[in-house]
Amino acid sequence: MTRRTVLRFGGALLALGLFAAACGSGDDEAATPGDTEPAVTTEAEEPSTSVALTQDADLLNEVISRGTLNCGVSGSAVAFSETQPDGSTTGFDADYCRAVAAAILGDANDVNFVPLTAAERFSAVESGEVDLLVRNTTWTQSRDSDLVLDFGPTTYYDGQQVMARVSDGFSGSSSVADLRGATVCTNAGTTTEKNIADAADAAGIEITLTTFEDFDIVTENFISGACDAVTTDGSALVGRKVKQEGDQEWAIFPPTPISKEPLGPVYAQNQSTFGDVVNWTVYAMIIADEKGITSENIDSMLSGGNLDAEAVRMLGGEGELQTKMGLTADAFYNVISQVGNYDEVYTRNLGPVGLSRDGSANARWTAGGLIYAPPAR
Repeated sequence: MTRRTVLRFGGALLALGLFAAACGSGDDEAATPGDTEPAVTTEAEEPSTSVALTQDADLLNEVISRGTLNCGVSGSAVAFSETQPDGSTTGFDADYCRAVAAAILGDANDVNFVPLTAAERFSAVESGEVDLLVRNTTWTQSRDSDLVLDFGPTTYYDGQQVMARVSDGFSGSSSVADLRGATVCTNAGTTTEKNIADAADAAGIEITLTTFEDFDIVTENFISGACDAVTTDGSALVGRKVKQEGDQEWAIFPPTPISKEPLGPVYAQNQSTFGDVVNWTVYAMIIADEKGITSENIDSMLSGGNLDAEAVRMLGGEGELQTKMGLTADAFYNVISQVGNYDEVYTRNLGPVGLSRDGSANARWTAGGLIYAPPAR
């Protein structure tokens, strides 16, 4: 089928190409929606392979020597990473930055949060500006093969959806086909552009796709009526809908997302020791969740002798493996006691915006979900 989708790009940084940027919400460039009419362009071509410098130094020891983990986040992704008025950073992604800091440095507060736009994120890792990227980033084949980066375990299974006004006839049961003739807005330089264009083609409809660098600007254009609909990861749409003020009622659809968006941490290639630490920090939080070990009961469970052999190893007891990774034996004890297990981090940050684990891909594997960790042995 010949592509009929019209692409419009406004306020975008396209130098890194479509795949080399964020899925999900954008970041914090100041701009006024509608200031500049987006220029019409043809569909962007696939970018060439990244040639950024591979970091050969031992990143784990660099972080330990520095005493601070530089962690790239969004800063404006509702419930995932939000910069607060006092300068602190909160959210699901932010807590994974803290967890890695707790594992490496013993203190979850030893984090320097670096807000990054969608277009900046990957180059920030490749250049060494940040040690770790936890910014609602989708793991894809092209990113895994073309960028000088590695992807850690999936911490949140997401999927792309669309949000439109109920007053325009949309509902939670609407489909992509109902967008015929609509102006759909999203972030520039993201996989969401291609996903919605492909979905429109598959539905046999024409849409006008308008893009902006910052999802805040996307949302403002939607509120003003310049966009008929917006599209990004479903979790980001839910967060925006919860924070909506005014008399507009918004619907998120289709019920089944149009894409798979596995989100998780990203770090530089050829840093296997650092990568092992990031990966097993995530796994330790998942295992603790499986075993009911929380930040509140971890000390009593340790002192009461109620832990099985795997939990004892993971928390620094007999047979521990953390020192073989270049960490202290109590590294994962620090993670759980200071930040919490997977469910605590999820419930604390995503529960308030209505993102429940129950019945979702983010449920425990024993409850029909995909959240699963290899054994700590």
